[in-house]
Amino acid sequence: MSDFKIAPEGLVVTATLDAKGLSCPMPLLRTKKEIGKLASGEILQMDGTDPGSRNDIPGWCARGGHEYLGEKEQAGYISFYIKKG
Repeated sequence: MSDFKIAPEGLVVTATLDAKGLSCPMPLLRTKKEIGKLASGEILQMDGTDPGSRNDIPGWCARGGHEYLGEKEQAGYISFYIKKG
């Protein structure tokens, strides 16, 4: 069992960011840029392979006023879900 927050089923994603293959700090920088394009309450799905994002994304959400909805492990990558504050 993972210690990471698992995203709920049935999320309605507004935008998806493909950050697979990128290493720190690029997934977080691209996420910041992409979330800026969304309206408050919309959900961004960031797909990435950098394990550091498991700490970076929730911490950034807490500092930036966004809601970290959790993650889902996929085949070869992780999807992170962020609700814009």
